[in-house]
Amino acid sequence: MNGAVVAFFNKHNFILNQDVDILANAILDDMNEGLLGRDAGQDMIKTFSVPPSKQITNSNVIVIDKFAENLEHLKDKSTNIGFCFSYPMTITEDGDGILLGFSKEVKAPEVVGSHIGAELALSLKAHGWKNNIKISLLNDTVAALLAGAADNPIGKNYSSYLGLILGTGMNCAYIQPETPLYKGLARQIIVCESGKFAKVTRSDFDIEYDLKSIKPGSSLLEKQCSGAYLGPVSLEIIKQACKEGLFSKAFSASLLSIESLTLIEMDSFLHTPYNTKSILAAKAKECATEEDYEKLYQLLDAVVDRCARIAASILTACAIKSGEGKVSYRPLSILCNGTTFYKTWKVKDRVISYLEESLTRKRGIYYEIVSKDNDITLGTAIAGLMK
Repeated sequence: MNGAVVAFFNKHNFILNQDVDILANAILDDMNEGLLGRDAGQDMIKTFSVPPSKQITNSNVIVIDKFAENLEHLKDKSTNIGFCFSYPMTITEDGDGILLGFSKEVKAPEVVGSHIGAELALSLKAHGWKNNIKISLLNDTVAALLAGAADNPIGKNYSSYLGLILGTGMNCAYIQPETPLYKGLARQIIVCESGKFAKVTRSDFDIEYDLKSIKPGSSLLEKQCSGAYLGPVSLEIIKQACKEGLFSKAFSASLLSIESLTLIEMDSFLHTPYNTKSILAAKAKECATEEDYEKLYQLLDAVVDRCARIAASILTACAIKSGEGKVSYRPLSILCNGTTFYKTWKVKDRVISYLEESLTRKRGIYYEIVSKDNDITLGTAIAGLMK
């Protein structure tokens, strides 16, 4: 990496080449505190459920992530509804969910604390639904995990399952085994709310963007990893680099005129730095030197590499907590969902590389990254039929 880029990152407390094991151990300690009912960043939400032991067949279920008025065409076609609600909530033993709050810069505090399923059932009845409706709430990480556990290839026998979401937001779920360490906690899927982990080193750029966000001081790990934040944080980095003379004067002046930056725009530059359909490549074509190209590329690449290392750290912690994957012929299934994971510059390949080192080589934990078509829909349908 260019020496000036390294010095710039070091000056602003941006950790290059984050140690996956160190972060995973910190996340793991926080998970333990949460499961013990102590103060923790991650919520460690109980779901009171595990994947079904047998495939569910010949049953109807309605799968939704929409509001009641959009469901008229499904009225009374099933008594079972699986509702994928991708925000933090406490799951109750009857399968309902109590909203804890919103993430991903959504602002609607008036509905925090609501019983989501009960409110939806009332709304559906007000729209003329007659059946006795049973609504099962889950978030997308649980849906991903359940999809990973469903309809596996003949002859495949995974030891346990994880679900990772890395898209606009970020989160993970795993199956916690029963253990004397957590008295009274039966084997069940646990939703970590990984993005809320707070004991993380923040660069000056992270702090600056956080102050501008809707909820400063919240979702600190998510703001370093998920797609909603990678673009804005990168813009903070770029503008500070311009102010400190990291780029040529002409290129700095051009970059400073950019008012906003999305993950799509920064990712486009990393994939195709000479494709002027993206704003960064267009600015570069106007006046950037070859050294400008190199420095901008390395700045953005460091941001997505940090994202991959964080994702690998979360998966490492969850894999360890699952207690499985100890033999190569029965690996853990890790179903990953999200455009940030699959489409962002080198994220998937880097996550796999870091997991190979952290899980398999160092700890003897075996895993497979899996994907399935319509995974969230499939997992939500399974959830709707389970309880």
